[in-house]
Amino acid sequence: MVEQPRHPIDPQHPVDPDTGPSPRSAAQGPVVLAVSVGGVIGALARYGAGRAWHDGPAQFPWTTLGINVLGCVLIGVLMVLVTERAAVHDLWRPLLGTGVLGGFTTFSTYTVDLQRALAADRWGQAVGYGTLTVAGALAGVAAATTCTRLLGVRA
Repeated sequence: MVEQPRHPIDPQHPVDPDTGPSPRSAAQGPVVLAVSVGGVIGALARYGAGRAWHDGPAQFPWTTLGINVLGCVLIGVLMVLVTERAAVHDLWRPLLGTGVLGGFTTFSTYTVDLQRALAADRWGQAVGYGTLTVAGALAGVAAATTCTRLLGVRA
């Protein structure tokens, strides 16, 4: 794959690093394809994890919690690598970040799990799960970002 130069910062023509050029641009096709392919990979990985470590409807949703925290840890590492450590092709961030890790993490399942716990009057589980997910995700991304920077990891 041919390396493309990074887009210069142009306030009149901003480029979102996760979605690429504006929707009017024909250059958006490769970004959409990268996000789509990555999303399939991430969703299949999430599905596989859910099948391998299935939590019953009344059980604490450890698998979803673990997936979301792990995904945030990986996002922390990825963002340092693709924005600070290496000159990488513009499609790596949408492929791996928005696509793979966006498809892998499952905050929609998180809200369904919370809804189920509340509907079943498992308030302690709902509060614990809600708190652990948010705290774990934030701590995971912060710790991974800091550690990746301190270790000087290169892409």
